[in-house]
Amino acid sequence: MSGQLDLPVLGTAELADEVVGWPVLRSDVLAGGRVVTLVEDEVRTPDGSTITRQYLRHPGAVGVIALDEQERVVLVRQYRHPARHRLLEPPAGLLDVAEEAWLVGAQRELAEEALLAAEDWRVLVDQFVSPGSTEESVRIYLARGLRPAPRPEGFVVEGEEAHMDVVLAPLAELVTGVLAGRLQNPLLVAGVLATEVARRDGYDRLRPADAPWPARHQRP
Repeated sequence: MSGQLDLPVLGTAELADEVVGWPVLRSDVLAGGRVVTLVEDEVRTPDGSTITRQYLRHPGAVGVIALDEQERVVLVRQYRHPARHRLLEPPAGLLDVAEEAWLVGAQRELAEEALLAAEDWRVLVDQFVSPGSTEESVRIYLARGLRPAPRPEGFVVEGEEAHMDVVLAPLAELVTGVLAGRLQNPLLVAGVLATEVARRDGYDRLRPADAPWPARHQRP
């Protein structure tokens, strides 16, 4: 029998990430790309020492778990060159349109990639994708009440998206696939597990589609 852990136990009010910014003494752009920028910052820690960190600036993204009346999820199978995999993913994309609302961006991505619209939108989860190496934050929505929709005017299918398949998969089987390690896209993993919890507890308990997004509102 193991002993008790002598660690502080957080209460409900304390279960939240803290918005903190250590002083930046120097910030240099090392390289720029079409989507991301490589930055190096020199930062002062609370004990007065300094550290240097490199990370990627990123515009952020949105993803959509589109759930039909039979509790099947709309997915795309897309080639991801850095991973050298064709991953099963929810429709998703960058927040790279100036002044576009987050929900509008998610609705646009669902139409572009899956030719669908939805009546009911809720926030599933917000996450930092890899906070040790990038500032990228992602919001994942749950979309229900699906219906066919035209692809947005002016959108051109090219690159990896020209070789993308759109498919359906039962939510329960996706949960099994995630826990078995067969499905690895981070938006799919987080979105599917959150959807399963929401299905069990009630979709009405999810945040509204226009809920605040702390990572994008409160960054120091």
